[in-house]
Amino acid sequence: MKRALANRDISSVYRLLRRVGISQRHIAALTGQSQSEVSEILKGRQVMAYDVLVRISGGLGIPRGYMGLSYDPATATSMVGPPDNVDDAYAEKEELVKRRNLLAHGSAMLFGTAALGADRGPWLSSPAQTPMPSQIGLMDVKQVEATTRALRALDYEFGGGNCRDAVVAQLSWAQRLLGASTKDDVRRRLFRALSELQGLAGWTSFDVGLRDAARGHYATALEYANQAGDSIVMSRIMFWVGRIYLHDRDANEALKWFQLGQIAAQRAGSERAVALLCANEAWAYAILRDDVMAQKLLDRSESELARAELHNELPNWAHDYDSREMFAMIGTVHSELSAAEPRHAATAIPALHEALALYDNRTARSRTFNLTTLATSYLRDGEVTQGIQVARKTLMTVPTVKSTRVLDRLKPLEKELARLPNNSDSRELCQLIRVYRGVGV
Repeated sequence: MKRALANRDISSVYRLLRRVGISQRHIAALTGQSQSEVSEILKGRQVMAYDVLVRISGGLGIPRGYMGLSYDPATATSMVGPPDNVDDAYAEKEELVKRRNLLAHGSAMLFGTAALGADRGPWLSSPAQTPMPSQIGLMDVKQVEATTRALRALDYEFGGGNCRDAVVAQLSWAQRLLGASTKDDVRRRLFRALSELQGLAGWTSFDVGLRDAARGHYATALEYANQAGDSIVMSRIMFWVGRIYLHDRDANEALKWFQLGQIAAQRAGSERAVALLCANEAWAYAILRDDVMAQKLLDRSESELARAELHNELPNWAHDYDSREMFAMIGTVHSELSAAEPRHAATAIPALHEALALYDNRTARSRTFNLTTLATSYLRDGEVTQGIQVARKTLMTVPTVKSTRVLDRLKPLEKELARLPNNSDSRELCQLIRVYRGVGV
């Protein structure tokens, strides 16, 4: 293998990987290539392009020196510190490397047999090891599960800012259990529980704007789910990662993760999880202004949800995805489409009303999201009075939820209000949004 790497003989490298059971599909996922490209290389096509060699090196976790490639900026920075003039281009390149490596990591967990704790390279830091108890039983794992449920309820109601520190503290304690002796079935359940807790740590980190911390938690959560052999938990983590990119309006990156999550959900036989992932894919296509694909995926989400309810599917992470959430997603997708084609607002408005009628006081963040989207949809539909009334109601709820996502999701509403400079109510609300978002007045 080292000889092939030194000669940059990628064809031989791939053949050696195939010999130990790694599929073409897996190699393609890791290196960011299509299966047809991998097939051509296996047949002898030489890889000459430097950037492709770098991508292969990074995707397969091969030190660049093995292939005679220069160190990347991230490695150089880790050795001598960052340069004085770090610019936007470098930051953007570093972000692309992190995205590609996390996607390759997720693909490896879904399709491969990567070892727990294997070196992930310089793109993520490894947490320090902590002391551990000597022996554990099922009750210890149940304690982790119960605490995770309680913390998730706090996040759902009040936002990640209210509970992230508690989640991270619980995680620090719970991970010590991995070093204890126990039965195999208990250990598998522990991996599952820790995957859920790591995922929640990632979600709450994302909710308060800590993107890199979220990535680290999600990467570990995927490893734990892989060790547990639990595809349904893996699908949840992939959904969460996709939501990071969806929130950042990077629809193409989000789609990659939702599609990986859909594969995992289908593998687990969960129609409800597939329904939820399809709805989020619809949202991504709406951002891309592809109303045909968006509607197609909404239709599939509805049919998958109907089948899940008919079959009385066993509860899993997607059990909250019901008719209420389906209405919310229909409203969200059509509101997104209304930014380019205002006619979609007429479809969004009734769906959002249906969803809001089904939310209770334990869902403050979701209510705020949907009120924001409803106000925006009214304004795009030309119903200014209704839009301002709902916007005012929305802004009364914002201070009760500690979530940077809630503040970020106010941007479209602010934009629509700013289109009404002669309306005193609109000016007042627009100014209030800017105060909440900390961008001045």
